[in-house]
Amino acid sequence: MIDPFSKDIGLKPPRIKDDLILVTHKHYDHNNVEGSPPQAMIIDGPGEYQKRGIYVRGILSYHDKVEGQERGLNTIYVMKAEDMTICHMGDFGQASFEKNQIDDIGDIDILMIPVGGKYTIDYKEAVELIGQIEPKIIMPMHYKITGLNLDVDGSDKFVKELGLTPEKTDPENLRLGVGKYRIAKKNLPVEEMKLVLFQN
Repeated sequence: MIDPFSKDIGLKPPRIKDDLILVTHKHYDHNNVEGSPPQAMIIDGPGEYQKRGIYVRGILSYHDKVEGQERGLNTIYVMKAEDMTICHMGDFGQASFEKNQIDDIGDIDILMIPVGGKYTIDYKEAVELIGQIEPKIIMPMHYKITGLNLDVDGSDKFVKELGLTPEKTDPENLRLGVGKYRIAKKNLPVEEMKLVLFQN
């Protein structure tokens, strides 16, 4: 589980049943760890961690363009499991990557990147950063969906700017807007990037 949110954003919070919980920063919409299982390992900052075969590296970054002076710090997480590497950028708000961040992120199979702007990078900045990382699969996040009461852009501008036709995932539960996307190492795209967009 990454960045469990509170009901204050207008959506129903997920039930936390996970053994590993990552928190990119301690704002209420990303840090609702109440009710976590007692055996859960909660990671909330930079460093190297491991649990049940999952390796996690937390990389320091900023929630804004002024080195955290407005919104504080943010942790980028790089996770390795099942022969795949996933990067979750949290509420990344910097104007660009610092060189050490690119080095620490390394080669990525799946990139989860904010695109909604205002509190994070916007859709244009996201596309520029994607060009520097060159993941195999892109999953946009932190954008406007039905029921969300945060003032952020939807995903449309990002999809248009990126220029890829999204592979859409239909929600498993329409009432909760929850979808699933299953991926294995053998099914990762080889040459072209793929855009996966969760529907709500």
